[in-house]
Amino acid sequence: MGEVRIRRALPRDEKALAELDWLTWAPDNSVMPRPTRNGYFYDRFHLPEHFLVAELDDRVVGYLRLVQPVLQPSAAHVRQIQGLAVDPEARGRGIGGLLLEGAVAEARRQGARKLTLRVLAGNTAARRLYESLGFTVEGVLKDEFLIEGRLVDDVLMARFL
Repeated sequence: MGEVRIRRALPRDEKALAELDWLTWAPDNSVMPRPTRNGYFYDRFHLPEHFLVAELDDRVVGYLRLVQPVLQPSAAHVRQIQGLAVDPEARGRGIGGLLLEGAVAEARRQGARKLTLRVLAGNTAARRLYESLGFTVEGVLKDEFLIEGRLVDDVLMARFL
């Protein structure tokens, strides 16, 4: 296998991203309903420029969404990761970490001083990854979501840049 490359998403990546979104969805990592197979990925709130993709051997194997979560001048210094996925067949190669490092670099390029994210409490693998890259818990929203009949805490994490 070749080298993993992190790049900005392009409109032509939509089909691959939609498939990856369908493939990686699970109730411990998403508050959204299960996506449909062969559905759309981009919409007016999820534009290609919001995403970084990981490419391995010319195939999209991961993505990360990076946005300004509050569209006010007073929050212009904050970026938020709103989605991270890695193809199960490509896991264990450090792709999640590379995407997060790419997000840090992109957030800095955009002038951000703080990078935040939200992660479901039961997603311990993701939480360990975020902590290994300098993210710390800033708060917990108890019983924030009802997913498949279970109340789930939402953990707020951040890293200063």
